[in-house]
Amino acid sequence: MVTLESLTPNIMVKDVNQTLEYYQEVLGFEIVDTNPREGKLEWGFVKKGEAGLMFQEMASLKAEYPTLSSTPLGGAMTFYILVQKNIEAWFSTLKGKVKVVKELNTTFYGTKEFAIEDINGFILTFSERKGTE
Repeated sequence: MVTLESLTPNIMVKDVNQTLEYYQEVLGFEIVDTNPREGKLEWGFVKKGEAGLMFQEMASLKAEYPTLSSTPLGGAMTFYILVQKNIEAWFSTLKGKVKVVKELNTTFYGTKEFAIEDINGFILTFSERKGTE
């Protein structure tokens, strides 16, 4: 039986450079790798802790996967990201810099969460489990 090790989405975006700048400067992600190394980027990989996201320019991704040729930017999905601790302080730091779509709240299942919309229209929900604050 196969064991899955990790999941890193590769997200189609219009402008990789602009997206990486947002994730680095606003959300505090680290740029791990890009292609090419500089200039107008086709692809980039960012991480914050163990959470990683890849972003690929629309034409490049559609060339790699022709089945996506008629797929528009965006999608009906959200990204659910666990935060180890200090979610309240992080929310306070981000508020005013990002588009908040769900304020910091405590869910019925006991986690503290908030959600933002990134510059590409994707929803990122950040969640901290009870007892990790």
